[in-house]
Amino acid sequence: MVILSVDYGDVRTGIAICDPGEILASPVTVLTEPDAARLAEKIRALCVEKKAEAIVLGLPKNMDGSEGFRAEACRAFAQILRETCDVPVILRDERLTTVSAHRALSDSGVFGKKRKQTVDAVSAVMILQDYIDSRHG
Repeated sequence: MVILSVDYGDVRTGIAICDPGEILASPVTVLTEPDAARLAEKIRALCVEKKAEAIVLGLPKNMDGSEGFRAEACRAFAQILRETCDVPVILRDERLTTVSAHRALSDSGVFGKKRKQTVDAVSAVMILQDYIDSRHG
């Protein structure tokens, strides 16, 4: 199944996708859209273009498992996605994905402006890879 992953942010939102066999997650883009409804429309268009059958949305939890303001914002955005896109929306714990994405980019020698433009897509890849690995583990 083709699955689209979303690392939702206030300004930048990372998008990743996996192959139909759910083996490998790959970055697609970073969308710069602060308006949630317009962002959901852009994600809907990507779902249609890429023939995605589900969306995995990162849910930022605190290290103790509790949820804060960002998790509430993601839950609200998940509802907008459900109303806009014609595919299931699955929430996935994304603790430490941004830290891991920064580490991976550092290990690859990506710094500065390029890193800022890339980190959200890499985070979306990590969220999706974790999800597909859990489905086949």
